[in-house]
Amino acid sequence: MDDRLASIDLGSNTFRLSIGRIVRHGDAVQIYTEDKLRELVALANGLDEYQRIDAATVAQAIAALRRFGERLKGFPPANVRAVATNTFRVARNAADILPEAERALGFPIEIISGQEEARLIYLGVIQDLPPTNDRRLVIDIGGGSTEFIIGQGKQPLQLASLQLGCTTWTRRFFPNGLITRARMHRAILAARSTLESITHRYRRIGWQDAYGSSGTAKGLLAVLVENGLSERDITLDGMDRLATALIKAGQVHLQDWAGLKAERAPVLAGGLSIMMAAFQELGITHMSAGDGALRIGVLHDLLGRDSHHDQRDETVRQISSRYQLDTAQADRVRQTTLALFDQLGLDDRELPMAELRKALGWTAQLHEIGLVIARNDYHKHGAYILEHADMPGFSHDDQELLAFLALGHQGKLAKVRPYAPSREQWLALCCLRLAVLLLRRREARDTLPIKLVAQAQHITLSTPAGWLAAHPLSGFLLKGETEVWRKAGFVLDVAEH
Repeated sequence: MDDRLASIDLGSNTFRLSIGRIVRHGDAVQIYTEDKLRELVALANGLDEYQRIDAATVAQAIAALRRFGERLKGFPPANVRAVATNTFRVARNAADILPEAERALGFPIEIISGQEEARLIYLGVIQDLPPTNDRRLVIDIGGGSTEFIIGQGKQPLQLASLQLGCTTWTRRFFPNGLITRARMHRAILAARSTLESITHRYRRIGWQDAYGSSGTAKGLLAVLVENGLSERDITLDGMDRLATALIKAGQVHLQDWAGLKAERAPVLAGGLSIMMAAFQELGITHMSAGDGALRIGVLHDLLGRDSHHDQRDETVRQISSRYQLDTAQADRVRQTTLALFDQLGLDDRELPMAELRKALGWTAQLHEIGLVIARNDYHKHGAYILEHADMPGFSHDDQELLAFLALGHQGKLAKVRPYAPSREQWLALCCLRLAVLLLRRREARDTLPIKLVAQAQHITLSTPAGWLAAHPLSGFLLKGETEVWRKAGFVLDVAEH
């Protein structure tokens, strides 16, 4: 692997690029920051009344991504991960914007779930904190959402992503930058109301230390300390004094506040009201700033994938255990599926094929997950679970691919056409279908003596002479499979040699 990794965080307020250099000391591995770029895009401000990002904001975002793309030229695709957060999650035209954004950046962009964002934030924050067995609360106030995590050591115990952010809250409660006591009161009450969904659970688990990992937290800390409103940490008393001063002034005057950056001034009131609500609702007494953030978590998650500690593998294991799947059958299907896929000779050295192979293996392990709902149409139930469940480490695109494979591994293929699969994805699905079909007896057996070859839309499955006659059920099922693939636009030939 190349010794540099790159993460791109497409936040609702700021786009950030971080490049880290991998340094190995024996068994220990560290990432040292080599370069950083940031662009204030204020994506959330571009959302109109129909939840669509306006053209001017899209143009600004594309321009920023082009600059990032120039810096990333020459990076291997496997070493780059770009994640988009809340505004991309809620924007109704996100699917229209994404292709142009990916062309500008030169790399795929994943729209991650709030749960995944929270997991990556925690992973980033703990990198710069001393080891401890104490529980930690991490709050990350972004432009469009706020993530709340309780973790112990490297393990997140509770993950939540709530729809409140410094940009959206400022737009909603402090239009035109006007700050009044009534507006501040309404903003805090609304944030506390949103927080009520997690308050009981988080207070019950508890924590020893609290950290704010976002630009909002760091900005608040700088303003509180440098203006004598707090001695060292973020405190509720210090924020009360800041809120009183802002109400008296009627708006944020940059020149009045030491430590306040120009880009933070427009969203200070919204971020302050959310942080005050969090302190009041969760009973926080003081908070330190955490240096790590989402982009750092993405870098370390990338490193873990390369070091064979992919979070997605652990997620699949946990799901398999939770749903009490038949792991012996799942392993047989996975081994046979991947053996067939490898026979196709698709270039596994490039990221798209390597990732497709991983997705194929994970789906094979979980292909029967829908049985927990019902035997009938279990593949449809399974596809729904895989597409919509919280799966740490998996992006929306990852889960959509798993859902496509799970939905298509049984029955007719017309139902999977809306996923617009590529030829390679069709071939991967063929491998999974054949493995499930040939292992229907659910018993251990030697490696299947079959060979799979694909040229264009023509797939040939070869068996030894007499094998089909010795396995009449498999022969019958394979004959039906040829008709299924014919209707999908492929030719599947079953031949003996």
